[in-house]
Amino acid sequence: MSDHGPEGGLRNTLYRTSTRSGRRMTATRRLLYRLAVPLATAIIRGWWLMCRVVRVEGAHYLDEAIAAAPSLIPCYWHQHQLYCAKLLLEQRSRGLTVGWLVSPSVDGELGAMIASRAGAAVIRGSSSHTGARALRDYYQALVKENISPIITPDGPRGPRFKFKPGAILLAQMSGRPMLPMAYAASRAWLIKWDKFVIPVPLSRVAIAVGPPRYVPRVTDAGGLERLQGEMERELKRLYGVARAALA
Repeated sequence: MSDHGPEGGLRNTLYRTSTRSGRRMTATRRLLYRLAVPLATAIIRGWWLMCRVVRVEGAHYLDEAIAAAPSLIPCYWHQHQLYCAKLLLEQRSRGLTVGWLVSPSVDGELGAMIASRAGAAVIRGSSSHTGARALRDYYQALVKENISPIITPDGPRGPRFKFKPGAILLAQMSGRPMLPMAYAASRAWLIKWDKFVIPVPLSRVAIAVGPPRYVPRVTDAGGLERLQGEMERELKRLYGVARAALA
């Protein structure tokens, strides 16, 4: 069951009315969310303005990926969400529509509304509770709707900096390329529980983009495992490239 909903681009909307715990979306909760969304969006956009992106290393790889395929699979560590997402959202005028997987819960509705307001598509699902359904919806969004779903291969729950196989499987199924990315800031705070990177206001930011990576349709388990290791090393390499660009 899915539709596009009033917030724009929401999928799997059976999750919008209840959760595994039985909580429901009430009129009061929805009103509070509608009040919170503009504030949260303003804070994010304000942070983007307070820090200056001084360099995008490998920008031609992003150009190449956009020109070669109607959609792609951006990949970066969960901790690098803030400014990698900014760069991708700025490509909307070039025909790139990014999307996020958002938790199938009442609490996840807030994140879905914020993402939609930022101009992104939203795929409702959970990598832990509804992984097969999420992969199916990722595929449909990627191939049939030309949405580019952002995948953070270590996820908010970790383990940190370990490349889980979801993005590789999706690239194999769809024939679309993975696009590895990372960013670094001259000064930053790290959120305690997941080490999410928040640049200090007025700091400098550099973003690094790697070559698009295609996965052959015929790839055995050993090949997939090797690709995980290669992509993990690539994301770490790109972080080093971004740090060096700030020197």
